[in-house]
Amino acid sequence: MVQVIPYIPKTITVHMGLPDQWAENVTVSFPDYVKNVASSEIYPTWEPAAIRANVLAIISFALNRVYTEFYPSRGYDFQITSTTAYDQKFIRGRDIFENISQVVDEIFTDYIRRQGFVEPLSAKFCNGTTTTCDGLSQWGSQELAQDGLNSMEILRRYYGNDIELVLDAPIQDLQSSYPGTPLRLGSVGEDVVILQAMLNRISQNYPAIPKINPAIGSFNEETEAAVKKFQSIFNLTPDGIVGKATWYKLVYLYVGVTQLSELVSQGQTFYAVQFQYPGVLREGDRGDEVKVLQYMLALLEEFDSALSPVGIDGVFGPSTARAVRNYQGVTGLVVDGIVGEDTWNSLYRNFVMAEQYLQRDMEQFPRTAAQAVPAAVMEVRSGGNGYENTVRMGQYPGYEVKLGQSDRREGVEV
Repeated sequence: MVQVIPYIPKTITVHMGLPDQWAENVTVSFPDYVKNVASSEIYPTWEPAAIRANVLAIISFALNRVYTEFYPSRGYDFQITSTTAYDQKFIRGRDIFENISQVVDEIFTDYIRRQGFVEPLSAKFCNGTTTTCDGLSQWGSQELAQDGLNSMEILRRYYGNDIELVLDAPIQDLQSSYPGTPLRLGSVGEDVVILQAMLNRISQNYPAIPKINPAIGSFNEETEAAVKKFQSIFNLTPDGIVGKATWYKLVYLYVGVTQLSELVSQGQTFYAVQFQYPGVLREGDRGDEVKVLQYMLALLEEFDSALSPVGIDGVFGPSTARAVRNYQGVTGLVVDGIVGEDTWNSLYRNFVMAEQYLQRDMEQFPRTAAQAVPAAVMEVRSGGNGYENTVRMGQYPGYEVKLGQSDRREGVEV
């Protein structure tokens, strides 16, 4: 999927022509890009509110192209084009109007989004005279400003009352959503959660792709099967490995089925990977992050009786604090009942391992009671994890099993 949290890129690369047409690519700073487009699209003599509304639309549209990796996911090496047939008007080397430049310097880290959505709004616009569209009318915005409307009132006239302004978004280098190395069976982490979320959403439109449940960031056999099916449907090598080609095909399809790059979009509604470290959690906290913490603690308690049971209610109360302290004591962490980054990451690693064992259909059993190592303490003990593959599966064998009975075919005393 695309980057979860939008940001302002330090630079943006503009293709000086149609997407499929050979043309020069020009890389400029993001504020300079916005100044150029605004100076090419609107007039400096317009009312300040109209200028501000149009600049916000320009910023939001460009950020939507960056956020959705609209062109990179199609194999191009640029973020946006210079043509209004596809994007916004950019004229290399043009003069910049001073008052427009000042407005851009003030607000280039602000953008429009719909309430409850993550992605910057694909704030399409047209001049409103020779061309009309479902988005903002540039000349219409000037008329509304002359009638006394401010910039947000103008924007809501065209994009609806459910839009809001994000202020002071972070600025960073342009980034690729691709993790950098292929994801495969055994991979763990936030990139795998994003992969699973993309596959699950795309599978709504392509039901042959199996659902992954739960999507906890563990690249297991279920995830591999979904990847292989996706690859076979879209004529990729069905090896179950998510390299760059598979990743960007997923991004392309995900953006398409959710219409993230359209003015009317289904919207991306989550702001962070579920199992990403949320910041320090302590007694008294409430919310979804606490629920995730309790979910991990509850599952690990099933593996280790030294841990405390905990309910999943989203309230960090005394029982959750006690469960955290017990976990910290078992795993050799500082016992303070506070979930910092070390405690969270330790919980997540062991949680993923526990889920993996559960999903192997009971194929793994302790060699002996003395050698069995609870999942919650695997990472702090040496000498192997205490488990090995057995020759039996965990299904009911089809007959009653009694104390002292032997399975002579396999030589296993029951």
